[in-house]
Amino acid sequence: MAKYDVNIDLANETKKEMAQILNDEDKHILNKVGAFASLYDISLSGYRDPVLVLKTEEPGSKQMIAMKYDKIENVCYDMINHLINDCIVMGAKPLTVQDAIICGKMDKKIVTRIVKAIAETCKTNGCALTGGETSEQPGVLSDDTYILTSSIVGIVEKEHIIDGSKIKNGDVVLSLESSGVHTNGYTLVRRIMKENPEILNEKIGEHSFIDTILTPHRCYYNDLKGLFGKNLIHGLAHITGGGIRENLNRILPDDLDAKIDLSKYQVLEIFKLLKDYGKIDDNEMVRTFNLGVGMALVTSEDKKSAVMDYLEEKGLNCYEIGVICEGNKQVICQGKIDWRCCYYDMQ
Repeated sequence: MAKYDVNIDLANETKKEMAQILNDEDKHILNKVGAFASLYDISLSGYRDPVLVLKTEEPGSKQMIAMKYDKIENVCYDMINHLINDCIVMGAKPLTVQDAIICGKMDKKIVTRIVKAIAETCKTNGCALTGGETSEQPGVLSDDTYILTSSIVGIVEKEHIIDGSKIKNGDVVLSLESSGVHTNGYTLVRRIMKENPEILNEKIGEHSFIDTILTPHRCYYNDLKGLFGKNLIHGLAHITGGGIRENLNRILPDDLDAKIDLSKYQVLEIFKLLKDYGKIDDNEMVRTFNLGVGMALVTSEDKKSAVMDYLEEKGLNCYEIGVICEGNKQVICQGKIDWRCCYYDMQ
């Protein structure tokens, strides 16, 4: 074969293995890999006014570290967990995921590992990987480059949509703990690693630095779904790129602000390590990383205890970090992060 030829036989063999991975007992899936498109039978019984929730996601430059250290499964967990989180902040149930794997040269073992990890993560969170696209592009991408992306379809009863419109003056903001860096800030992480290679010798608890920064993005669906449809949650914000300021503001009504007390943050130890090695100031840390706050939940003062008790029963660390007040859709950070007291957690 010429250097830039696509190996069609290898692609067909790989698709056969992918079909076996996706061949599960989900009765909603009416056809399998090989069809031009996927057929999914939506059951609308129990819904009066259903609304579909759609989202596309990719895991960013964390993919580069995962490939380098042969931990491609971790970044697949990242991608799907991040995707599901962006769907469920609307109060939705995730239904189906479609993935895309774009590579310079197809390696059947790697592609099979990717599809298996994506399918397993979907199943863990109550949805199905129904298929997608695998594209080999020699001459466009280098042989060892893989680019992943995926899209999700969720469903929610219209009257149970969580979009921030129920947020009121006096509501409280709760933090749901992250499992680590999640999938944002890895351009900065990679720069810190390049400029300070000795950071690779550091340990967080019993885990290496690499294992810690590749800890999968926490998915909150199984923890939160029992609260949906009960008027307990007024708003949910997934804390990704831009940090608390540029994510929580997305769900605030136009006439309200959120005041966040940074001194209440239970910062994970990995973030102090990155700050120290990278000599990063607090403003950049707050804007780039979640700092241990993976999801912000807004609820009323009188429902706060019920929400916190429920989530703690699920084993999810939840604590108050702020309050809603009159304003103009801004997130105002007050207080200072106490970097002397950091916490260790690894999901």
